[in-house]
Amino acid sequence: MPFRLISLAGTMLLGLLTAQTAAPPAVADLVREAFGDQVGSLVILDPSMDEPIDPFPSESSKQLPPCSTFKIWNSLIGLELGLISAAGEPFHEWDGTVRSIPEWNQDLTLRESFQASCVPAFQVLARRIGQREMDIWLKRLDYGNADTSSGLDVFWLPEEGRSPLLISPREQAERIRRLVTGELGITPKTERVLRELLLARQTARGTLFGKTGTGRIAPHTNVGWYVGWIESGSTLRPFACTLFGKGVMGKDARALVERVFGQAGWL
Repeated sequence: MPFRLISLAGTMLLGLLTAQTAAPPAVADLVREAFGDQVGSLVILDPSMDEPIDPFPSESSKQLPPCSTFKIWNSLIGLELGLISAAGEPFHEWDGTVRSIPEWNQDLTLRESFQASCVPAFQVLARRIGQREMDIWLKRLDYGNADTSSGLDVFWLPEEGRSPLLISPREQAERIRRLVTGELGITPKTERVLRELLLARQTARGTLFGKTGTGRIAPHTNVGWYVGWIESGSTLRPFACTLFGKGVMGKDARALVERVFGQAGWL
């Protein structure tokens, strides 16, 4: 699965990575070790491999609500439509309602809203995008089942009795691949702002970009998501991770991903 490396910065690095080799078992083993007896999946797309690194294919093929990882795509659509334009711009105007997450109870920039995963801020953005444009873009992105029928400002969030948007970890990783290889045809400005929003961690060995997501999918079961890409040396690897369990959160999926990438020498 060769793909072009694009840095998503103002000046993009283009390179066709064509080496085709068998997936090194070491990385898949690191993933299995990191999960232990936990249930979930981690899909990694490596340009040097014919197939994804995907030790748990039965889990990675299951479609799930994307939860707050949809903020990646909500932001992309808003940027492409000109509704938002910069990571540092004022974005969330607090309505005075005190919510359980303290970071949400204040005015926030776009970057701050994204990092705090401020649901009400991105619900406002979804309403500004509107039903027609949202449906057009979900089809253009080929994003999961593209179902927005449960409500324009809630369709990505799981709730009992709701039929939400659904997408699998494999599909999420492939959407990220299309984003970072320029296949979506979005503007350089959108790419640049998304890169700012998703920047998560930098080390001497690599740079991690990602977004967490958390949602309750059963009475005693949460799903924690972490979706993004890792740049290490001249190689870029899209990924998507899910983790299931009581009280599990997106930050737990992120910690697992960082552990694997660190042990692999990428971060």
